[in-house]
Amino acid sequence: MFFGLKPAVLAVVVHAGHRIGKRVLKNSTTIAIAVAAFVAIFFLEVPFPVIIVCAALIGYAGGRLWPDALPSVAHGGAGAVVDSLLADNIPQHVQPSLARSLRVLLICLALWFGPIAVLALTLGPADVFVQQGLFFSKVAVVTFGGAYAVLAYVAQQAVELYGWLQPGEMLDGLGMAETTPGPLIMVLEFVGFLGAYRDPGALDPMVAGALGAVLTTWVTFVPCFLWIFLGAPYVEKLRGNQSLSTALSGITAAVVGVVFNLALWFALHVIFSKLEEVHTLGVRWLVPVWQTLEPVSLLLAAAALVAMFRFKVGIMPTLAASAVLGLIYRFAL
Repeated sequence: MFFGLKPAVLAVVVHAGHRIGKRVLKNSTTIAIAVAAFVAIFFLEVPFPVIIVCAALIGYAGGRLWPDALPSVAHGGAGAVVDSLLADNIPQHVQPSLARSLRVLLICLALWFGPIAVLALTLGPADVFVQQGLFFSKVAVVTFGGAYAVLAYVAQQAVELYGWLQPGEMLDGLGMAETTPGPLIMVLEFVGFLGAYRDPGALDPMVAGALGAVLTTWVTFVPCFLWIFLGAPYVEKLRGNQSLSTALSGITAAVVGVVFNLALWFALHVIFSKLEEVHTLGVRWLVPVWQTLEPVSLLLAAAALVAMFRFKVGIMPTLAASAVLGLIYRFAL
């Protein structure tokens, strides 16, 4: 089933990138940011957080120097009326205040980093659980652009830097996630499980894997509550901030490039079973070994792309059909 799912997931990622791009890439500036982000992460292996920070700075500076270069995040119409009504009726206990912000910050930071600190003191900073706690905490901080943007970063780090899983297994995780609700957390749990399972220390591998999945879930979700409880009272005041709006526009444009990076990385690993990594003058090239071309995977990916783009077939029917075709092909062998 996964053999059939992976080519279909490739089509889903491409379709998502195309949909975001149509909505975001409105002029030459946003297109340039998207292209630069793609080149930076795919060819130069620049970490996703660095790309996000640079895109935000470009958006901020562009909004200040060339106000028309980047479209701002606009709010208007009926939504603006609702926002203003909400702003006028914020309960007293969530009104912005320094005391409340410090209280929320201390509680959430203790819940977030307390388990990681205990693990570091008992197991050492180099232990896989500590590495996973810190890495997925970083992922939670830079989750701009939705699941596909974040998963590009996770694939880059978990596969190539930490070696917690192989490229094919990352593809399996993405295939599994697309068939279930909550694709981002499903893949992150999958990565956390495999990373701990393969480096269990004194624990049973299954126990270590389960703990890795639990830890991954914890450090992914606790920061979400921090951002909500800490930032919600200030959201209404920030809505009309032009500089913040253009900074977010820069980030959104960069996310398009990051998503297409995931699509290309995904395509190469789905269509070819072996790739060679070549480095030239600081540029990373993924060179496919043409003898390992998977023609059936290529055919399934092309069929899924045609189904979604030309005939507007939904995601779930496309995934289901591809999974069935994958089963039929494998049983035919």
